Amino acid sequence: MFSDADAAALYDVLNPWDPDRRADDGFYFPLVMGSESVLDVGCGTGAMLSLARERGHRGRLVGLDPDRAALDRARRRAEVEWVEGTAAEARSGAGFDLATMTGHAFQDLVTDQVVRDSLAAIHGTLRRGGRFVFETRHPQARAWEEWTASNPDDVVEVVDEAGRALRYWHDVDSVADDVVTIRGTVARLDGTVLRVFRESLRFLDVAALNGFLLEAGFEIEEQYGTWNREPITASSREIITVARRG
Repeated sequence: MFSDADAAALYDVLNPWDPDRRADDGFYFPLVMGSESVLDVGCGTGAMLSLARERGHRGRLVGLDPDRAALDRARRRAEVEWVEGTAAEARSGAGFDLATMTGHAFQDLVTDQVVRDSLAAIHGTLRRGGRFVFETRHPQARAWEEWTASNPDDVVEVVDEAGRALRYWHDVDSVADDVVTIRGTVARLDGTVLRVFRESLRFLDVAALNGFLLEAGFEIEEQYGTWNREPITASSREIITVARRG
């Protein structure tokens, strides 16, 4: 068996959170450390907020995620508030200085209504002038075309916490308008499949994304195409957004 707890542990192996070595983590971490109160929406196993606390953050840190197994793992780390729920269930009136959605979690908001409900809720959690910072893959880069077992860069071999040698890869099931549905497969090295994860991701372009943000009451403060804060161009793979509650 490959349990939900195994899946949460594997996520940390596949996605080690390290602001000293990873450009994306290094982008977010100073924002977190410089904010008195932070809500991490889609916090997963809680690596970012836990490290912030370890490195001396003394303010309020709250992680929100609907994945119970991931939160169970996060809750092993003390002095951070962990809340089970979706982005749309974020509690209004908390007055956070900063809300984040890292790891392309924003793309899990697939329908127009879910995007609207989630942005409205996140807006409501922020104090006036508070910022919402997140990223989404730019559709022009067509990242999903690289998610296949035939691409050696998409096949990862790791040893998990239980000492199992595993292989992980993706396959694309469908592309419908701006929604891509994928499978992530965990298998033993002999090919025995242990778990298949299915996920739908939405690829909004800049105009559509900004339309949703403005409708929710956000002001778009900055947008970048790279983690080095370079502008969005015709070759950008990311849309990195800093939005402010007006």
